[in-house]
Amino acid sequence: MMYVVGVDAGGTTTRARALAADGTVLGTGRAGGANPNSHPPAQAAAAVAEAVAAATAGLDRAGLRACVVGMAGAGKLTDPAVADIFRRTWREGGFGDVARVVSDAEAAFASATAEPDGTVLVAGTGSIAGRIRKRRMVSVAGGYGWLLGDEGSGFWIGREAVRATLDALSRGTALGTLATSVLAQAGIDPDEPRAFHRLITAANGEPPVRLARFAPLVSAAVDDDPEAERIVEQAAGLLTRTALTARDVDESTPVVLVGSVLAEDSPVGIRVRTRLSGLDVLGSSDGVLGAAWLAAVEAFGEHALHPKGVL
Repeated sequence: MMYVVGVDAGGTTTRARALAADGTVLGTGRAGGANPNSHPPAQAAAAVAEAVAAATAGLDRAGLRACVVGMAGAGKLTDPAVADIFRRTWREGGFGDVARVVSDAEAAFASATAEPDGTVLVAGTGSIAGRIRKRRMVSVAGGYGWLLGDEGSGFWIGREAVRATLDALSRGTALGTLATSVLAQAGIDPDEPRAFHRLITAANGEPPVRLARFAPLVSAAVDDDPEAERIVEQAAGLLTRTALTARDVDESTPVVLVGSVLAEDSPVGIRVRTRLSGLDVLGSSDGVLGAAWLAAVEAFGEHALHPKGVL
């Protein structure tokens, strides 16, 4: 039997799915995180191999025609030494000769649409938009990381929440829902005289990415706190601009939204969809499905059924 494997290699979890030519799911697998930016390369490569082994258990490896790995941190493989670790590990796992790595954004785009061209906007802890052509990301807008950009991301929203809280404390004005929640999350009593300084110390005492933990507080307070509403509106505007920057002005291809900040029921996601009304806006269903479908197209051609039609 001929089959393919798709892999979603994330920062905390790696998932694999084996599909037959008709879209039938033949097996699934799961392992730890495989982002080579947050895990040692050998560990990341082994996690992918473990997930693939579980998904193909009981299947004849001779039937494996393609394996597409949608990977967060795929750019790390531009380092020849890192790429060699992955190649050796996957070859030992029996799928190195058919494995192809794509970005997690490309896999997410493919999970939402069978169209070859379009735009993908990702907003989780970070943010980036990409122009997709023939199912490959050919250019990007944003994605500069927390120090230089990531506008509208979970990190950015969390940082703005802390800044708004510091502003309220420095002015000595009454604290709203957002500021009160931020201080509680940081374990700081809003009535203590040094709350302002303690919040600065707390925010700077952790890795910068940890500011993203304050982002859900903004969503929770958006209905009754003007500061939260301001942050959400600004985030939506920045993300919309990033998405449109990645597109041609008269382009009519789909826009695929990916990440927790852009969920259909999130305040930012709702506002971004409103700003992009008139375009074909889709949500990514599951990156592992997109990776599996890309593998199916590679192995079986353009007639391969898209996962939305079979799963």
